[in-house]
Amino acid sequence: MAPRQGGRVSGRFKRGALICSALFNGALISGGLALSAAPAAWAGGTGVTISSYGHSAIVVRGGGATVLLNPFQAVGCAAGLAEPRIAADVILASSQLKDEGAPVARGRLLVKPGSYRVAGLKIEGIAAPHDRVGGKRFGLSTLWRWQQGGLDFAHLGGTTATLKPEDRVLLGRPDVLIIGVGGGAKVYTGEEAAAVVRELQPKRVIPVQYRNAAPSASCDLGSIEPFLKAMAPAKVVRSGNSLSLMPPLGEATVIEVLR
Repeated sequence: MAPRQGGRVSGRFKRGALICSALFNGALISGGLALSAAPAAWAGGTGVTISSYGHSAIVVRGGGATVLLNPFQAVGCAAGLAEPRIAADVILASSQLKDEGAPVARGRLLVKPGSYRVAGLKIEGIAAPHDRVGGKRFGLSTLWRWQQGGLDFAHLGGTTATLKPEDRVLLGRPDVLIIGVGGGAKVYTGEEAAAVVRELQPKRVIPVQYRNAAPSASCDLGSIEPFLKAMAPAKVVRSGNSLSLMPPLGEATVIEVLR
């Protein structure tokens, strides 16, 4: 039975059902793995505008909905940034840590894995370790996938997890991948993030969670440069604070550096 509007699917068969759904939704075979394609019905979408608040806070507007990712308190690596104190239909947080799941915005906050329908969006959350020791230090994070404005999104803004085959099936081949790249204890290094990008083969990549300022004792993130170097010769576009995307996107992977 489909969940109610704004509801959450639960039960021990949830993950298996998600995998079956991803495989049924027309899979592409790449490197022996099934990467589910975005449904053809999304090809005529209205597009989206994507704006950055810095760190890993991103706002996606389009398709009649506003989605906020990883709202933060201005502490640690986010110190000095303006907190995203805005209203959104849904807030997707990697965890409840202060720098990626702070209660500073207004809207339906989702942080736990599961299947949801909110504001007309179908949203899937997948559990993954937040750190490199199986979640023993920072617990689990949630990887997110949803469709909005005719585009398929994946949000891996706060994790170091090596993707399992079933994770790759559930995440599919996103049109837009938002991924942490700055390293440290709970974010992919540039090289790790580049490996994930090559696995998922997204059309646009928005790197997040990297250091823009000088090194600080309160922040263990590195710069974006190791990621860009590892992704060579992919095209890099520096888009300022925001960009607009309209489907269909080209097949080649483009890195969109915001802010």
